[in-house]
Amino acid sequence: MFGERSNTATDTSTQASQASQASQVSPSSSETQADAQANPQTEPQAEASARPNQEPAETVSSTKPNVSDSKDASKEDSSDSSKTNAPVKPKADSPNAGSDQSGQTAAPAVPAKSDNASSPITGMTLEEKIGQMVLAGLEGTSLRAEDKKLIQDYGIGGVIFYADNIQSAAQTKKFAASIKAANPNKELPLLISVDQEGGRVARLKGVEKIPTAAAVGRKNDTEYARSIGEQLGEQLKSQGFNLDYAPVLDVNSNPDNPVIGDRSFGDSAAMVSKMGIAVMQGLESKKVIPVVKHFPGHGDTSVDSHISLPVVNKSLAELNKLELIPFRKAINEGADVVMIAHILLPKLDQQFPSSMSKAVITDLLRSKLGFKGVVMTDDMTMGAIAKNYGIGESAVHSVQAGSDIILVAHGADNAIEAIEAITQAVKSGRISEQRIDESLTRIFALKSKYLNEK
Repeated sequence: MFGERSNTATDTSTQASQASQASQVSPSSSETQADAQANPQTEPQAEASARPNQEPAETVSSTKPNVSDSKDASKEDSSDSSKTNAPVKPKADSPNAGSDQSGQTAAPAVPAKSDNASSPITGMTLEEKIGQMVLAGLEGTSLRAEDKKLIQDYGIGGVIFYADNIQSAAQTKKFAASIKAANPNKELPLLISVDQEGGRVARLKGVEKIPTAAAVGRKNDTEYARSIGEQLGEQLKSQGFNLDYAPVLDVNSNPDNPVIGDRSFGDSAAMVSKMGIAVMQGLESKKVIPVVKHFPGHGDTSVDSHISLPVVNKSLAELNKLELIPFRKAINEGADVVMIAHILLPKLDQQFPSSMSKAVITDLLRSKLGFKGVVMTDDMTMGAIAKNYGIGESAVHSVQAGSDIILVAHGADNAIEAIEAITQAVKSGRISEQRIDESLTRIFALKSKYLNEK
């Protein structure tokens, strides 16, 4: 997610760009204040370092959930539609894209599948399953009927706060508590999320100011960086949040980048890897879910994806030398969630942006880099997507490409459109229910790891 909410309505009637025009798409806008510059979004070995004295969280149980009745278009890192063809599979430039120099890959942070008959998936309806795959934005500073309906009637898996949802620490804590209380499925707690990176991307009120990632990088001290992650985790837990869209793992390699800048830990992959992973582990130690972003790298763009679709004309071999290094290392350190950026990489996929590309999500992130955790899109209402694809159809393509969570940060109607489009795609055979179950297994494992009381 990149920045603040946008007051501009999403144009859902825009025709999708043709493959031949992909490389000419104008820069796109996504999260406003900060995430617009971030690279693909998006976790490490958290449980091992988790501290015992944590604030109790809702428990994920293995019983069947009971789903009953169920804006910030340019928000920081969180984002119309004509029909498009299935994603085009790219040619891989390097057979070694997914391993570090030792050739080793970390064990999966989240299991890919489960045959456990007591799994929460057992007995869920298709609609209940798909609701869990959508994380929606809110309006106002208290729970509205429209947003309560998303939770109770559509069974969404979580919510995202932006600056205009937050007035004070007390108000925010009360708002978050009301959202949790509205959830009829206590066995499946909600993800309560926000962009709290530090520096210019800091949503919370009434907490100590956190330095920019660039300032953290200049210190070049991993213990200090970890302490920043711990401090972020404590701030977030104190106001009811359990997921943070941080750290940014984009390498600040382009001085003309309008979105990243000081949100990056530096202009070298080594520095970004070292500092970013330390912050990630600090967050994990406080039982707050870190989302590393923006995969496969937003640092070398000159367009804000909150506004238009950035194009990065790099080959896989080139990405392996810079952008992918921090993500590969974070995955090897047990990263649990990766956020996918809205950028077009024509040398990997000439038709679809990363957040809708099988070549990027399944072939590169999962197969080559060995990531087994939760894949989340950046906000699907951002300009990069809204100006070129429809919300519903883009959500379908993203799931087909391998995404687990679709972030729809603005408009309850947009969230509902995404849920209904995915549901119809399953019923029509475009997406198998087994594919949905694979995402649910990863989502439930993530919630069980972080949102239980143990």
